[in-house]
Amino acid sequence: MPNFENLHNRIDLVNIPFTDTGSRLLLFRKENQLSIRLAERWTKWEKEVGHYRQRPPIIEELTFLDRDGAPLEIASDTYPYLVQITTPEGIFKWTFQDAESLMVALPSGTFGLRFLAHAETPTADRRGGVLRGRRNIAYTTDARILANTIEPVSDGLFVINMLLDAQADDVLLLNITPRMGFNRSLQPPDDVIDAIKARWAAWFDATPPVLEQYRHQYDYAWWIMGSGLLTTRYFFTRVAMAPSKIHYVGVWHWDQFFHALAYRHVDAKLAEDQVRIILDHQRDDGMLPDAVHDEGLVTHLMAPVEADVTKPPLAAWTVLKLYERSGRLDFLKEVYESLTRWHNWWMTENVDEHGLYVYRHPFSSGLDDSPLWDLGMPVVAPDLNTYLCIQMESLATIADLIGYPAEATEYRREADVLAKQIQDQLWSEREGNFAALYNNQPIPTRTPFNLYPIWTGRMPRRMVERALLNLTDPEQFWTEYPLATVALNDPKFNPMQMWRGPSWVNINYLFIEALQRIGRPELAVELRRKTLNMVARLPDIYEYYNPITGERPLKSAPIFGWTSAVYIDLAIQETEAVERGEIERDDRL
Repeated sequence: MPNFENLHNRIDLVNIPFTDTGSRLLLFRKENQLSIRLAERWTKWEKEVGHYRQRPPIIEELTFLDRDGAPLEIASDTYPYLVQITTPEGIFKWTFQDAESLMVALPSGTFGLRFLAHAETPTADRRGGVLRGRRNIAYTTDARILANTIEPVSDGLFVINMLLDAQADDVLLLNITPRMGFNRSLQPPDDVIDAIKARWAAWFDATPPVLEQYRHQYDYAWWIMGSGLLTTRYFFTRVAMAPSKIHYVGVWHWDQFFHALAYRHVDAKLAEDQVRIILDHQRDDGMLPDAVHDEGLVTHLMAPVEADVTKPPLAAWTVLKLYERSGRLDFLKEVYESLTRWHNWWMTENVDEHGLYVYRHPFSSGLDDSPLWDLGMPVVAPDLNTYLCIQMESLATIADLIGYPAEATEYRREADVLAKQIQDQLWSEREGNFAALYNNQPIPTRTPFNLYPIWTGRMPRRMVERALLNLTDPEQFWTEYPLATVALNDPKFNPMQMWRGPSWVNINYLFIEALQRIGRPELAVELRRKTLNMVARLPDIYEYYNPITGERPLKSAPIFGWTSAVYIDLAIQETEAVERGEIERDDRL
């Protein structure tokens, strides 16, 4: 049984909601009231209720009352499986009965509840009531109902007032669903709490051990990786991880691949499904979508330029990493054809007249607002050409493993050719990096992405050494909390604006691998430890960080998936290296 005390009150209900594996329900607290938000985009609803990040909770201002209707003060106590709300009338225990149902174990006594619900047609009944609308709500209790009213507040908004006389083991069930049918079946509260506690215990028990200094944030990262999963619905064909249930609802192509790096340590199929959900929606021409949401796909955007939009080609690299842990050869056979079609799309649809490859939309890079795109599109990007070289290598390895040696030989030959083109066409002797090109002219902004080609392991030593001088320069990228995504001494550096300066741990992860590959393990270890320390120092885990101070930039999403996943994988890497005696333990945390 895991030590749940390590996660006691990490879910503060203010910035970090109570949610559960598979669920789209988020329980928040504001002062003495609770609310339930939906982790759903549902763009068809936006004209009525706004963008999902700003729209009001579907249930809000939930207030506990005494028998005379006076509001009660509350205190909260949280664990991954349980929220206890303490009031003068007793303790209300909240947990998930299923992905669409929150169960509240009621204290004995007489008390009231009041909440607002967004709906269209409400009906009170002897067990509670139902409210139908774009999302349907049922509230059900086995406590004795002394009063139960539903009154309109405004168009589409109702206030529910209940007065209950509860006995031990009575519950209130809140079922919020897009379905026509409701769950109004009440279960013994101890059974429900014990079941969810056991499920979370099994989740944490499956995680590999890590050094104690990383345990506090490691367990929290695994909570994010468990609670951030969404169940299947419409286009959402697999149980998969949303980057952030608050800020990014759905799945984004390359986020899924980093999520899979963590899941491979506990559940091979779950890790593979993070790839499958993207491959499920492959276009006929081989392109993979940028994102998958319940209600559809993102494959083409009109702004800031009109173009197809996808994400960097990391699929084969990811698939191979999953295989290295699982040994599941059948998975390689299952996805190989889709991976080759994906690779061929890049080769045929995105090549310039000189044989290098271009991003046609900024978002396809994953580096949405990087200054690399300020001059316009398309851009010949060193990172893209590096990804494709790595993809060729990965496809070659997969082809060898599943019995296609001729194809493996051809992919390795293509990787050699592309690496030589990168050297010949993008290397800048003066800058000591690889240029990004717009209209065949170098883009002056300096980023770590101009150093990516060292990852291929195919660059001449002199180029690698020059690039490392830039990478490890504290005035450029090797900051206290690296890696800055624009050089500190570049005029476009902004430590608080997304890809214009902040550090992203997924980029660090790729450079750690690159440094190991080119024979600089001491730099790889240093960057790994700096990355772990950066993520561990704040209460939550964020999308990106200020590379100078380590603080959270204002727009950096909380409870963030790939940061959690990378932290997990790097903590495991560090632990395994220490246990093998390759390095001494780092005691700075």
